[in-house]
This record gives sequence, C-alpha cells and structure tokens, in this order.
Amino acid sequence: MTKKKIAESAVEALKKEYPDAICSLTYTDPLQLLIATRLAAQCTDARVNIVTPALFERFKSAEDFASSTPDEVAEYIKSCGLYKTKSKDIVAMAKMLVEDFGGKVPDNIDDLIKLPGIGRKTANLVVGDIYKKPAVVVDTHCIRLTRRLGLHELKDAKKIEFVLRELLPPEESNDFCHRLVLHGRAVCTARKAYCENCCMSEFCRKKK
Repeated sequence: MTKKKIAESAVEALKKEYPDAICSLTYTDPLQLLIATRLAAQCTDARVNIVTPALFERFKSAEDFASSTPDEVAEYIKSCGLYKTKSKDIVAMAKMLVEDFGGKVPDNIDDLIKLPGIGRKTANLVVGDIYKKPAVVVDTHCIRLTRRLGLHELKDAKKIEFVLRELLPPEESNDFCHRLVLHGRAVCTARKAYCENCCMSEFCRKKK
C-alpha cells in the first residue's frame, strides 16, 4: 500500500472506531480553547479541565487577562505545572490579542503563532476546532501513531504536519488527529502497542 492509501485507510478505520471526534479540553469560545491548550503543555487535559472553570469565571475576555498580572493568573493555574511560564505567556498573549487583533483570536496559523507561547500544535487546534479549516494537530500521539503506521520516519513536528497535509483528505485531517489521541491513549500507547486490539492492524506497518 502507498502511504496515501494507508492514510486514507487509517482515516476510515478510526472514524468507525471513534465516531465522536472531539477535543478533550472543555471550552466555550476561541479564547478559552487557546488558553486551555497552552495550559495543557506538560499537563493532562483532565487536570486543565479542573483548573479552567475558576480561571474563566474570573477572566472572561482577552481584555480581562491583559489587565491582570502573571502573579494573579498563576494563582489559578498552579496545579498545571510550569505555571509561572504559562501565566506570563497568557497575560502577554492577551495583551497582543487586544493591541493587534482587537481582542479576537485570529483564524489563521501565521497570526496565531505570533502570540507568546503559541506554537503550531495549538494554532492548528484552534484553526481546526474553532474555524473549521483543514488542520493537522501534531502532538505526541500523532507523531507516534503515524510513524508506526509507516507514514513517515520523522521526529520534527512541523515536518510531520506538512507530510500529513499531503497525505490526509483536508476535510478529515482535524478529526483524524483527535481520533489518534483517543487511539493512542486506549490501544497504541507509548509503552506498548496492543496490535491485537487495533482497528488498523491489517495495514499498519508496525504489525508487519
């Protein structure tokens, strides 16, 4: 099978296995997703979802965050890890949103990655989930599973993103990445690949 055929087969197999492809972070607007994703670095989504309700009750807009201080924000996110760096990024990010983007979260990757603390993974998640544009969210699950499938032999996330953009149907790419997370947690884990339980074992190159 060609890599493109493997990718298409993986899309269909995961779609059947995980019909509900949703982000595991809880949010109600673009800013909340942007901040929650920043908090999720070196932290579980479950922990972030515990922290964010109080955070978003206190800070309801980019203007609210921008007029705050890193120390105040830090009080709400201490259990997320790296909270001092994250709180500085969140306040700086909010100030840039207010000053350069009218308080609105941009709808494109080039503008999003200008924001402090925001990389391509977060930018793709926002573009895909909020603005419904083709996106490839390259996290640890995506890197591991697409390598095992035989779609690439890369380690660099940006290079992997562009490889997958060429292989995946654009309209499926964002949901595909969400499903990789679910599959990576349940079946194809970092510690062990449970190939006997895998919906992609027939064409996965790791199995062969």
